[in-house]
Amino acid sequence: MVMKANELCCFQWIPLCSILLLAPFVCSKNHGNAANDLLDILNKNRTAHKLANLSDNPGLGCIALQYAEQCKANCSRNNTIHCRPKEDDFTEIFAPNCGVELPTFGTISGYILGCQQKYLQPQEAFSQVLVQDQKTLSLLTNGTFTEVGVGIIGRRKHKGPYIWCVLFSNSKTKTTFVLEDLGKGIEQKSGCYSGATLACSGGPKKYAVVMNIWILLLIIIFSFQGFCEHC
Repeated sequence: MVMKANELCCFQWIPLCSILLLAPFVCSKNHGNAANDLLDILNKNRTAHKLANLSDNPGLGCIALQYAEQCKANCSRNNTIHCRPKEDDFTEIFAPNCGVELPTFGTISGYILGCQQKYLQPQEAFSQVLVQDQKTLSLLTNGTFTEVGVGIIGRRKHKGPYIWCVLFSNSKTKTTFVLEDLGKGIEQKSGCYSGATLACSGGPKKYAVVMNIWILLLIIIFSFQGFCEHC
């Protein structure tokens, strides 16, 4: 009877362990995309200025990531970056890399490009990268813009410098920068962009999630052993 009680006790822990182990994965899925977080902060800032929110366009976000990737070698030690891709790069390189349908390529009306040697959380990136001067502030509060896309990437795997790119458009929403394959487009191999459900690849959060999983797993194992010994 003792063995059966112990076995029952241990089996009762299995559903709880499963729920706890799944929790970090749920969190990483919902909150692992810093580009989405940064876009939310941008729109909240516009709301505070009584401006309409900008529509989140995944195609434009992916192009912003391509822009940032092409410029990732241009970040200086003092966190300044000067990089302007060729006009043809947007339709001949960036759009195809993202899977954007070329007939739907709209107008890019403005951009913000910034970099930092270290990774910044979205709120820090907004205040230190996006709000650089009066010019970038005027872009963030431009009343004619309708759509926005955010791209973030590190120069080297898991290391800085990190580049943030925000692209604005005044094109008609939901009809421009349309991704192929029913909006899925092409999965990015590095960095992340707004509108995507994928977490940032290669970012610091990836390590944090892994560490949290291991710590939680160890806690569960020790708690499980101690609890079953007293069953």
